[in-house]
Amino acid sequence: MMSIARDLLAVSPVVPVVVVDDAADAVPLAEALLRGGVGIMEITLRTPDALPALVAVAKAVPEMRVGAGTVVTPEQVGAAREAGATFLVSPGATGTLVDAALASGLPFLPGAGTVSEMLALAERGLDTLKFFPAEASGGRSYLSSVAGPLPGLAFCPTGGISAGTAADWLALPNVGCVGGSWLTPADAVRGHDWDRIERLAREATRLRG
Repeated sequence: MMSIARDLLAVSPVVPVVVVDDAADAVPLAEALLRGGVGIMEITLRTPDALPALVAVAKAVPEMRVGAGTVVTPEQVGAAREAGATFLVSPGATGTLVDAALASGLPFLPGAGTVSEMLALAERGLDTLKFFPAEASGGRSYLSSVAGPLPGLAFCPTGGISAGTAADWLALPNVGCVGGSWLTPADAVRGHDWDRIERLAREATRLRG
């Protein structure tokens, strides 16, 4: 049975992986992505302002599917859900983390970098995964090779993917979208260059033919 996370892969060819240093930037950033046609964003739990940023976007930009990324503990699962996250993304997956994510009821993209990790997650009913770190874990040739023995799995590769390589990843039969930080460059966010982020988002939407 297809997991509830599978529809995340169809929202946009690129899921912006966003690091927020100032929660005040989160809403205009989300609005810029939406204007560019990207209706999904992953706010990574790497900064103190990440959870406040999630709260702000969830309340002020309800059209945006905002998720929590870099979720590595069961406690973060609960905090992200309470903040208004609509999905969860992790760089890897332990048994306790998977238990907490499944109990949350939120769509969950657990990270996997090997076939054994993918099989373990599939045994838990998770068929939609984050391939991470994508380039360092073998790149496109590795993930392409996985499609044969594991035809029921779909992936959002993340890690080392750029605007120049995204289309090649999206051409793989088991890839629904890619994750990338190039849509929200740190200097553009710091400089409040929302027009640039809108333009990058619009370019990203054209990657899916």
